[in-house]
Amino acid sequence: MPTSTSTNPATLVRRYAAVGYTPVFDAENRWFRRLHADADHEAWLLTWLPGQGTDLHDHGGASGAFTVLRGTIAEDVVAPNGLTTVSWTEREVRPFGPHHVHRVHNAGDAPAVTLHVYAPGLTAMSQYSYANGELTLVRTDRAGVDW
Repeated sequence: MPTSTSTNPATLVRRYAAVGYTPVFDAENRWFRRLHADADHEAWLLTWLPGQGTDLHDHGGASGAFTVLRGTIAEDVVAPNGLTTVSWTEREVRPFGPHHVHRVHNAGDAPAVTLHVYAPGLTAMSQYSYANGELTLVRTDRAGVDW
C-alpha cells in the first residue's frame, strides 16, 4: 500500500491506482473492498457491472477523489440548477470537497472498476432523495455500526 505523505485525496488516489488490484464482480450487488485505513485517509476498490450504482449520498464531511481504472462511470451531482450528470473514463481523477452529494453508477455496457480515497476516513455517510429540486435526508449510516 502507498504510504501517506499527503492527505490530498487526488494525490493519494493516483498513488493507489499505480499499485494494481484484482477486482471481483458480483452479479447481485456492487462489490467493494477497503484497501487501507488509517487516521488521515482510507482507500476503497469498487466494481460496477452495467446498471449497478449507489444511492444519492455524501461522505459525512470527508473530502475525496476517485479514479476510473476500467470502463466508464456516470456521476449525478446535486447542483444549484438540479442534478447534473458527468461521465468519467479511465485514468480520469474526480476530486470533491466535504459537502459533495452525488450518486455514481455504471451506465455503460461493460464492467467498470473505480478506486476511491477519502480524507479523513469515513465516519458517516448520509443518503438522500431528490425530487422537485429538493434534497431530502433519508438516513445517515455510521462507520463501525452500519458498515
